[in-house]
Amino acid sequence: MEKVLHFIDGTFCESHDGRTFDNFNPATGEKIGVVAEGGKAEIDQAVAAARRAFKTWGKTSAAERAAIMHRIADLIEENLDELALLETTDTGKPLTLAKSLDIPRSAYNFRFFADFVKGMSTEAFEMEGVALNYALRRPVGVAGLISPWNLPLFLLTWKVAPCLAAGDTCVIKPAELTPMTATKLAEICQKAGVPNGVVNVVHGFGPDAAGSALTEHPDVDLISLTGETTTGKAVMKSAASSLKRLSLELGGKNPNIVFADCDLEDALTTTIRSSFVNQGEVCLCGSRIYVERPLYDRFVAGLVEKTAQLVVGDPLDPNTNVGALISFEHLERVEGFVRRAVEQGGRILIGGKRPEHLKHGAFFEPTIIVDVDSSCEITRQEVFGPVVTIQPFDTEEEVIAIANDTNYGLGATIWTSNLKRAHRVAGEIEAGVIWVNTWFLRDLRTPFGGMKQSGIGREGGVHSFEFFSELKNVCIKL
Repeated sequence: MEKVLHFIDGTFCESHDGRTFDNFNPATGEKIGVVAEGGKAEIDQAVAAARRAFKTWGKTSAAERAAIMHRIADLIEENLDELALLETTDTGKPLTLAKSLDIPRSAYNFRFFADFVKGMSTEAFEMEGVALNYALRRPVGVAGLISPWNLPLFLLTWKVAPCLAAGDTCVIKPAELTPMTATKLAEICQKAGVPNGVVNVVHGFGPDAAGSALTEHPDVDLISLTGETTTGKAVMKSAASSLKRLSLELGGKNPNIVFADCDLEDALTTTIRSSFVNQGEVCLCGSRIYVERPLYDRFVAGLVEKTAQLVVGDPLDPNTNVGALISFEHLERVEGFVRRAVEQGGRILIGGKRPEHLKHGAFFEPTIIVDVDSSCEITRQEVFGPVVTIQPFDTEEEVIAIANDTNYGLGATIWTSNLKRAHRVAGEIEAGVIWVNTWFLRDLRTPFGGMKQSGIGREGGVHSFEFFSELKNVCIKL
């Protein structure tokens, strides 16, 4: 039975009052361990440690920090099998996915930002012989990093890596449903030579607990959150009293727009991924599919056929395509969305229920729903499960309007062989990340983030460093 502890100032420790909560494997329903439950006392201790460590870590050179970060990446790669198994046990995702995506990308996040920081530069401006201005880039201070449960290590390292590269220290609050790889990362950081107090991990819950204690803390300078939109609003409110710098990557209800002139097989193959990878528990999944009417029937038939070939099952089985949802509570939430979609006139073409052969885990079949419109709950709210809707459209203007008819604005995908149309529609869609004839293809130098209620700020390349560092201008009279 695994016991997961906090990591504060270089030491693994229990909670001050001894409180714990249970950790479960969503694929089996079995209790797999207990987790130390932190609150204000543990957050205060971790923030104090991070503040002390910042005095020295913030003055190290970029080259020194980069060398340590490359050692972290090495250790992640050396521990790939263990980390992948921990991730699968915590989340219910297929082990093959954790091994091929989550853990390798986690290592690469450290390598990318370690190399990127060494090439960072700032501006200099000469005032025609009167004065010289130059900008100094400096770390901000202590960052509160709040990570989600769907891609726990992947998205945590997306925050920790630029934070450390910039010279900041951090207090991590992992999702309570997926605590194990964050703790393993703390161990790896220590082995790689990260000084005590630079990286701290406090486990616990959000509102009125560890999460709110972190976002309200007056000695925390930045908050980076990946999570749902309602959580983002709560974080903004709690951080307002001390005017913290915020980076919020929130929910998405992303349109997948398929024009009749697309490469149909390519669109179908990629749409299977963008619909059901990681059980649909990805903020960028294309859960609203719009297909131009001349192609609609063929596309729907093709997608149903390919969906029927997906294997839902034991995450440890290499043949499994779709594992378990994160929890039984979340399973009931997804079931509720599907049930209400049918009540509002939707028709299930495939899926829509728990698999009969998987009685003990939080499994749900990949589901396709048609005969809905843009007023239905299922097309307006983020389900965060293996559920997509498909609707036909007739004109470019029509699909742009319905694609933008949402409070979200994270991502979108466009399928067309018409280059002018691709540029034109991409320019009109209200989303932070647009893919044309592909999906989830990322260059980490590019800006990533959402519009509207999908977030605030941008991450990636220089955009991450703009968040995790400060610029001060120095003006010298000549």
